[in-house]
Amino acid sequence: MLLALPAFLAAALGIVLASVGVLTAVLPGRPGPWRPLLARRAAWLAAAGAAAVYFWGLASVGAAEHGFGNGADSVPAPACRDDFPPETVAGLSHHRASYLPLAFDCVRADGGTYSAEPSYAWMNPTAAGLGLTAALLAIGAGYATEPRARREARR
Repeated sequence: MLLALPAFLAAALGIVLASVGVLTAVLPGRPGPWRPLLARRAAWLAAAGAAAVYFWGLASVGAAEHGFGNGADSVPAPACRDDFPPETVAGLSHHRASYLPLAFDCVRADGGTYSAEPSYAWMNPTAAGLGLTAALLAIGAGYATEPRARREARR
């Protein structure tokens, strides 16, 4: 989990670079053929976005897991106790951490659970959606360049 934050920063840099690539594909003076180029660059942008969202969540889960059992007043996990009303925390027995899908669930003695971080509810579908978009754009760019490659081969 130590590498999640540097991986997030690398993905954020990838978003910036891919955004510049998308802009150069749509502005005047763009290289031709521009449609497959735009699809490839947009695929890179979506992939970098998916990686950034996932690694941000991975760092969050890792930080919550690291807070458990380290020092005084660390059991139960601080992520399960901080910013929650006392009636929610009452009867807290343990937690469950998941890295795929991202989750840090707090389990109470009666079997009820609650999420320590509500942002995981949007991180998982966003990362999956951006990853699927990247794959579809990459496949579309491949299909767009295939007929041109066949025409070039026949010449």
